[in-house]
Amino acid sequence: MTVEFTEVGFAPDFVDYSGAWDQQRKVHDAVVAGTAGNTVLLLEHSAVYTAGKRTEAHERPFDGTPVINVDRGGKLTWHGPGQLVAYPILRLKDARGIREYVHTLEDIIIETLAAFGVAGVRVEGRAGIWLLADGKGPDRKIAAIGIRVHEGVTMHGIAINANNDLAPYAQIIACGITDAGTTTIAAETGTDVGPAALVPVLEAAARRLLSPLVVDAVMQESHPDPETTGGSTERSLEEGALL
Repeated sequence: MTVEFTEVGFAPDFVDYSGAWDQQRKVHDAVVAGTAGNTVLLLEHSAVYTAGKRTEAHERPFDGTPVINVDRGGKLTWHGPGQLVAYPILRLKDARGIREYVHTLEDIIIETLAAFGVAGVRVEGRAGIWLLADGKGPDRKIAAIGIRVHEGVTMHGIAINANNDLAPYAQIIACGITDAGTTTIAAETGTDVGPAALVPVLEAAARRLLSPLVVDAVMQESHPDPETTGGSTERSLEEGALL
């Protein structure tokens, strides 16, 4: 099954979050309508905080930094320069198979990290990918997952910390987690690996691992099959919010 990858923008051409969100929604509408194929948008955002549906007031930045409210599940997180973001917009074979889809996104992240010498793992009860406590510090998060599935088609996605500044995380309770830290590939390896360097590895893993989960997004008839699209089903998952 074909999955197309589109590089929207990388340093120094950072992508504004609102503009990328508009692009996501347009592609999502086209995939739902059957006029566009399965697409993964790859990019690096300008600095921004985004809040999912479960974000509480006390978790927001305490310095007055603006926050964009978004339609994914979960809580507050940061996106910005040095972080690889991937937004898969895919028609799932099973719109109710959200756990399998999230598990696959985790596998893609783990495989990408491994190519750069970082051993990412899952932690029970916590979304995203982690490094376990060691001599460098406590458990620390290196990649986030936040998705929405509407009309059987996914949106939002994953963010991998490559060489981004970690200071913005000090301004928030990231993902609602208070007893763990955050890290990057650069911090763990001592090598300045930027988001664009991760793209070939992530793309290869995603092509292989996502293909079994998706169906052709371009419909042959004018009306999609509700058994394929999942009707009006809407589900979401974000950091720390397993459904």
